[in-house]
Amino acid sequence: MENSSKELMFVLHGLNDTMTNRQIYFAFGFAVYIMTLFVNLTLVITVILDKSLHEPMYLFICSLFVNGICGASAFYPKILADLLSDSHVISYTACLVQIYLIFCYAFCELTCLTVMAYDRYVAICKPLEYLCIMTHQKVVKLLTFSWLFSLLQTAIGVVLTAGMPLCGNDIDKLYCSNWEVVKLSCKDVTIMDVYGNFLILSNVLQVTFILVSYIHIIRASLQSRMGRIKFMQTCLPHLIALTNFTLSLIFDIMYSRFGKSQTQQALHNILGMEFLVVPPLLNPIIYGIKLTKLRHQIVKMYRMKFNTVSQR
Repeated sequence: MENSSKELMFVLHGLNDTMTNRQIYFAFGFAVYIMTLFVNLTLVITVILDKSLHEPMYLFICSLFVNGICGASAFYPKILADLLSDSHVISYTACLVQIYLIFCYAFCELTCLTVMAYDRYVAICKPLEYLCIMTHQKVVKLLTFSWLFSLLQTAIGVVLTAGMPLCGNDIDKLYCSNWEVVKLSCKDVTIMDVYGNFLILSNVLQVTFILVSYIHIIRASLQSRMGRIKFMQTCLPHLIALTNFTLSLIFDIMYSRFGKSQTQQALHNILGMEFLVVPPLLNPIIYGIKLTKLRHQIVKMYRMKFNTVSQR
């Protein structure tokens, strides 16, 4: 079977058991997507427009929100269209594009969280040196690294996948997944296994760095009351976001590796899409609530808009 976007169409089987209530699922999915875009865009615009929020921590958080928009937009439009259609197919090229966007989102999410952990480590463990270490140039370099590293990781994986001849077109998932496409290969996939292990090692190292950073952060925070307050305000949201994303990603891996039984399709769907649905929606809500300065600026922005509308 040739890898041609004109000849090869993948069939997505994840929605087979949910089509009886597809109008309800569409309405719910559309509402969640709009809410995800709204909360993320609100916080991104708030950070961009308010110069008092042009600090390293808020710029890194803004990058996380932008990534959340990218991840949600790579997932929702296709599944919403499938809920309104009786044919759940996707072209070869579109499938590769979706794989690229979704996996880039996943890698960038973890890299952003790693950079944010480093920022919090310097802020709490080396407060007197913070301004000297986290300079504007350093922030730009960290943001550039977090995106370029993720784009490169994903690009290599997609190129390797695109070079494989395929002997099937059935994907037992709601969306195109790299592993699901690799399983359709007619030839040996040792190279993909090696690269997959490299990606796993890279992600494990990042998680380890975050955990080690927070061990030092917690130790430093316990030494003073102000340290504990600062930890609860700025670090707790980060830990919640990390835990939320990590667990969601583990669920997706569990689905990919062990999700074989068709009798549990609904459960498999939940496990497979949680990392694309929950973090992009929950992260901005958590940060918007916990970060006092950010919350106040959001309230201030909407009050100004409300007053302007009222005066008209």
